[in-house]
Amino acid sequence: MLTQERIHAIEKALRNKTVAILGDFCLDIYWQADMTRSELSRETPHFPLPVVEERVSLGAGGNVAANLAALGPKEILAVSLYGADWRGRLLAEEVKKAGVSPEWLVPSGQRFTNAYCKPLRKGISATVYEDPRLDFENDVPIGEAVEEAVIQRLRSAAQRADLLCVADQFRFGVVTARVRSEVIALAKSGLPVIVDSRYRIGEYTDCLLKPNEVECWRAVYGNDGYRDASLRDLTNAADALAKRNRATVFCTLGANGSYLTEGANGIRTSAVSVSGEVDICGAGDTTLAAFTCALAAGATREEAARLAAMASAVTVKKIGETGTATFSELLSLAEAASGAL
Repeated sequence: MLTQERIHAIEKALRNKTVAILGDFCLDIYWQADMTRSELSRETPHFPLPVVEERVSLGAGGNVAANLAALGPKEILAVSLYGADWRGRLLAEEVKKAGVSPEWLVPSGQRFTNAYCKPLRKGISATVYEDPRLDFENDVPIGEAVEEAVIQRLRSAAQRADLLCVADQFRFGVVTARVRSEVIALAKSGLPVIVDSRYRIGEYTDCLLKPNEVECWRAVYGNDGYRDASLRDLTNAADALAKRNRATVFCTLGANGSYLTEGANGIRTSAVSVSGEVDICGAGDTTLAAFTCALAAGATREEAARLAAMASAVTVKKIGETGTATFSELLSLAEAASGAL
């Protein structure tokens, strides 16, 4: 069980640790339209969306970095890419606002900055309706020069870091096959490496892997059979992935909590119960960041899994945003549960 005293100790230890993050940074852009102001266009047979509010936050690996910063390690070394466009300039500004230095980011004139743009409509009622997203996502691999720049910055960051966190989000993102080989080599050299990968979790060996149940199942079985899988089936898949990839696997299971395994006799951690409306957008990023920070601070893997569950419970209550969790919020959550979880 994690007591308030233990959470304080983890927080204190983290203040002296440096965490590196390699990953795909993007922007989440929200455009709030007030449809009561919309008038039929004179030029086209459409009602425009009168935008009255614009909100911007970091998404994907950028949101992981923001969550790392919210927990307060001594230093965060963020290795990623951004394009020579207005979104790139905005992304660098948001990285600074989050408390992370943009000096490790690699600019590229051949890429555009990844972004998820979300038009939101509101009318007379309080109901907010989200239109289909507008996604800016690169569909070609990064060039050799950019790849080399990423690898050099990764190597430099690894020399200073106590732990490396990888947020491999996009099909054509910062983590190429060669970059992935560098990540694995760093793990084999003794640097603790935690990897979250939407499409390629099964291609990382000798690391600590953090898939969700869908990613884990597909990495092992290569199909969509997870829809009919029992909880035992899912934990068996995590065991199989750990054995095959010489890895520790921290598999998140949604409402069923998480499963931590090195190939057999794994440890289940329950999800923290929350009531009322929830928003799970970004919860996986929070989980990864909290787990990473706890391990960097010297917590056991089971303690890290519990802290990650608590952090996720904090952020899912932040509706309409990819929020972060602070140690103050974690301590409040522990206090509400009579001092221990």
